[in-house]
Amino acid sequence: MRIFLLEHDQDRYAALLQAADLELCTDPAQAASCPVWLGEPDLAAPLLRQGLRPDWLQSTWAGITPLLANDLPRDYRLSRAVGIFGQPMAEYVLTYLLGQRRRVLARLASQVEQRWDNQPPPSLRGCKVLVVGAGDIGSDIARLLAPFGVELRGIARQPRPIAHFAEVHGLEALAEQAAWADCLVNVLPNTPATHDLYDAALFARMRPDALFINCGRGVAVVEADLVDALRAGHLAGAVIDVCREEPLPAGHPFWDAPRLLLTGHSSAPTDPALMAELFLDNLQRYRDGQPLRGEVDFARGY
Repeated sequence: MRIFLLEHDQDRYAALLQAADLELCTDPAQAASCPVWLGEPDLAAPLLRQGLRPDWLQSTWAGITPLLANDLPRDYRLSRAVGIFGQPMAEYVLTYLLGQRRRVLARLASQVEQRWDNQPPPSLRGCKVLVVGAGDIGSDIARLLAPFGVELRGIARQPRPIAHFAEVHGLEALAEQAAWADCLVNVLPNTPATHDLYDAALFARMRPDALFINCGRGVAVVEADLVDALRAGHLAGAVIDVCREEPLPAGHPFWDAPRLLLTGHSSAPTDPALMAELFLDNLQRYRDGQPLRGEVDFARGY
């Protein structure tokens, strides 16, 4: 089968797929003759805009926002990367949650000032963590945090039991649950329903000693409102991996907002080896006429 590869790291993917007896194409002139595409949404979108399209496109990103533009076709099958980002994303959340509880940055500042800091840190045990987006990635975050004795609640599209969460509520309960949390972690996808969720009203509901972590999508946050909340002391801190504009431009308020740490969209890079395994599994499903893992419902946007 001919596979059109749209990847910056195409040599790595070619090596990983070499044993699968596939004909890999990288020349856009050959795209029309390839029923299956594998690659990055931002590289695929211009070709779709030119009238080319596959029967099935496997995205190597969890997010597929570039493929949801109004001027792009939707008469093909699309699957996003699932099952490969949970572990690194969970490690990311654990890193910065522990960093905040153990006062890592505060102690570094004290050291620079040559000021002895012996303030005792609170344990993770009993820490109230709200994971907003209790799906594939959110569940892995909960699984990693659970052994530390963290109290876990989730927000999902619909309330339902999900492993490791004591409670899972619908999105309409976000403000109420945000007021409960010591740490709010956003991992929601980019859909019309998730834009501007975190605004001044929401931040006002959160506890002044709470940590806000956004490793979902930048469009979920009203950035000026977050900066205002931090400056007013309404939040203990924020860890921001994703922004509305990336790279973040010079002069943006996030650069010098108090108690805000930027991590440069580094929370969960794609592992080509795991992505190749997912693609080969989905390729067999495609050949067998079975549902694909991570198949996108264009109406929902994920």
